[in-house]
Amino acid sequence: MTSAARHPLLATLGDSRPLRDYSHEKLDEVAAEIRDVLCNLLATRTAHFASNLGVVELCLALHAEYDFPRDRLIWDTGHQIYPHKLITGRYHDFASIRTAGGLMGYPNPAESDYDLFMTGHAGSSVSTAVGLRSGDYVQNERDRKTVAVIGDGAFPSGIVFEALNNAGELGDDLTIVLNDNKMSICPRTGAMAKYLDRLRGNPFYTGLKSEVVRLLDHVPMFGDPAERLLAQMKEGVKAGLLGGMLFEELDIRYIGPIDGHDIQLLRKYLQLVRNMSGPVLLHVVTEKGHGYKPAAEDPVFFHTPPAFKDTDEGPVTLPSSGLPPYTNHARDAILRAMQNDHRVTVITAAMCQGNKLEPVREQVPDRFFDVGICESHAVAFAAGQAKTGLRPIVDIYSTFLQRSYDQVFQEVALQDLPVIFMMDRAGLTGPDGPTHHGVYDIGYMRLFPNMVLMAPGYAAELELMLQKALEIDHPSGIRYPKASAPQLDRIPDEIVIGKSEVLREGTDGTIVAYGAMLEHALAAADLLSGELSVRVINARFVKPIDEAMIADVVGGDGFVITLEEGTTVGGFGSAFLESAARQRLDTRGVRTLALPDQFVGHGDRSQLLDESQLSPRGIADVCREEAGISTSVST
Repeated sequence: MTSAARHPLLATLGDSRPLRDYSHEKLDEVAAEIRDVLCNLLATRTAHFASNLGVVELCLALHAEYDFPRDRLIWDTGHQIYPHKLITGRYHDFASIRTAGGLMGYPNPAESDYDLFMTGHAGSSVSTAVGLRSGDYVQNERDRKTVAVIGDGAFPSGIVFEALNNAGELGDDLTIVLNDNKMSICPRTGAMAKYLDRLRGNPFYTGLKSEVVRLLDHVPMFGDPAERLLAQMKEGVKAGLLGGMLFEELDIRYIGPIDGHDIQLLRKYLQLVRNMSGPVLLHVVTEKGHGYKPAAEDPVFFHTPPAFKDTDEGPVTLPSSGLPPYTNHARDAILRAMQNDHRVTVITAAMCQGNKLEPVREQVPDRFFDVGICESHAVAFAAGQAKTGLRPIVDIYSTFLQRSYDQVFQEVALQDLPVIFMMDRAGLTGPDGPTHHGVYDIGYMRLFPNMVLMAPGYAAELELMLQKALEIDHPSGIRYPKASAPQLDRIPDEIVIGKSEVLREGTDGTIVAYGAMLEHALAAADLLSGELSVRVINARFVKPIDEAMIADVVGGDGFVITLEEGTTVGGFGSAFLESAARQRLDTRGVRTLALPDQFVGHGDRSQLLDESQLSPRGIADVCREEAGISTSVST
């Protein structure tokens, strides 16, 4: 059976408008087709899974009740975009998702008018929705509707409350759909989670709730003190019985919670809120992984599971090859540091699973802190801990650390506090694409005085670098990629602040590699064996950079090539040339290889590196060019 024959309804949807005329039964059939497509996708590649299963009915109900893209729809943390893509004319291209040249795994305005923003970070949907609605008011297009869908895991983000504060003041018509599934990537944490739990557990979930409202509305309110007290009591009763008063006090009407997997009920409530004036929050309760039992039972594993095959005995993960990733080595190093020093803590921003910190959480729970998707708070929190004498490690993805830039500056670097930033996913993150590539941390972190920045080139270095970071009384950062960590057959030289390491001698030229590009530098040198003798240097530090090494290689014979898995602007190559300029060295023989000054798309990491001449073969070809050897003959 062909894919289109297996999914006859999805195959005929050129856009989502026909859904407005579908019966509830027919929409349920579309939901079943969407789940089938999602399960088949996981047989071929890793992809966001449980979160997408959880919003199928909500997505269909939204498109059945609104006229998108005339109306506005923002999906917060856009990894839950797959059902939306399937019903907005992209079904026939869906098999290409998260592959080079194919559909992106996040919203992408270049793909469809239904996608307004490329949303890969959490929490910004309400702010952009408030801005969209304000823009429509200014331009007298008030008939357009605006909807922001935000999950309960993203909801505690500071920017959300800034947006709610502004929305309540402006009073513009706006619908905020709170998708509450008790989860972030891992189980959510914090007081807001407990508040939502109380709302969800409210016994007035059903029709009794409306009866309470009707009865309370018959309580008269007059002007003397006694009656004003009665009015206050009335509001107190509403708060106790109905919940949602946190939002009501911000002038945002609260409705819910309602079942997020009942399409008929969802449509009824969406019809209600669509025509309300002012900002409205609709609290929708869903189940992450809904419709696929293994994912519903273990939504953490099935957030972005490896490719698997579904069998009668359950899902079987397809075998993978390769050495353990840098993340595993970082986790183990953090755990040993915490076991050896009671001052060491670790802080994560809802990424316990992504950073593989579960063993740390289990073995040292009193010094493990998950603050939720609140990166700015995570860094300021770490600064507070450091001020008391602790040695906090902020374990966070490079792309997400950008959200706390002001706190890295003001609360950490300016105070010269010994906070350690473990920057996971530094470099290209493959199929996640430009929202998640961690290619800017070299530039944005090395600007700060007091900061020490390093990157391991192989597995054995990572723990040594963490040990060195714990010894110094300044802020520091260690970057490492989403990739396997090579095991070199050597004992690393001692880690000395600001000193590099020579791994291979050569006479024709030098490759200076920062971090994970060391593996490719060594491989390129191997490819050139018999043609060129190339020295390979493991830079280790970008700040302070090894100025003596730079004076040696720039002042010597042969070409010099710098390598990094970061952007060409402000990166390691820039730091190298800045040092050479300070030393008044002749840099005409220096060439920097880095990622281009543009947003890099999604695709296989090795393919993306190859396109930027950062594969071993590409590096070898550049060496030949610099040495005056024809690459056409060599290749």
